[in-house]
Amino acid sequence: MENINASGARSRWTAERRFFTGMAIAMLIVAYVGFARSFFLRPLFPEWPSPSEPIFYVHGVFFSAWCVLLVAQAMLVGVGRTDVHRKLGAFGVVVAAGMVILGVAGALIAANRPTGFTSVPVPPLQFLVVPLFDMVFLVAFVGLGVANRTNPQSHKRWMLLATVTLLGAAFARWPYVWKLGNPFAYFGLADLFIVALAIWDFRTRGKLHPVTRWGGLALIVSQPARLALSGTAVWLAFATWLTNLAR
Repeated sequence: MENINASGARSRWTAERRFFTGMAIAMLIVAYVGFARSFFLRPLFPEWPSPSEPIFYVHGVFFSAWCVLLVAQAMLVGVGRTDVHRKLGAFGVVVAAGMVILGVAGALIAANRPTGFTSVPVPPLQFLVVPLFDMVFLVAFVGLGVANRTNPQSHKRWMLLATVTLLGAAFARWPYVWKLGNPFAYFGLADLFIVALAIWDFRTRGKLHPVTRWGGLALIVSQPARLALSGTAVWLAFATWLTNLAR
């Protein structure tokens, strides 16, 4: 009986490693498809609208590094190299910090453009609420992930949720999706990763992991909330003040 239980535990652990690695790879693919025309394969799509400011290409490097690192970290755990995983964790924090700085700066630059955000039919000051709150959640989730680095089940979920906050921008640039011009479509597609994580929790735990429940819920609830906030006088006054500082 002990051998059977041990074998079953190893099997579940192998399935878990495959699931989280698969999630990381899927996120990388989403980012690649979304930014292929404006970043990864830019020379092949000269007609595709892309920002002229260099900061966005630096941000693209950091964004890409994060997604690649997420896959690498999942694979390292999968092959049992947790020692290397821990060492790379410090680099991940640096990448995340760079993403936040570049993300906020880039959002303010885009909001100050006459044309606003690329391919987004929403007034710039209103849409500014989306990337700024993305950065707030990125800081919160990465911070919680680092704080829970000795708790693998919580740590990996916080890092996945941190990446979900970035995927709306990638989905917004997917072929056909960008034509919708609807932030709820971008959010909804990114939230499918939270749904997948919830299904995994129910299948393996019989209930939602607390990180999935509260972190995922907070992110999903924030999406309509921030769009509702974006048209208020309070937000527009704050956004005007912030963008004026960045000029």
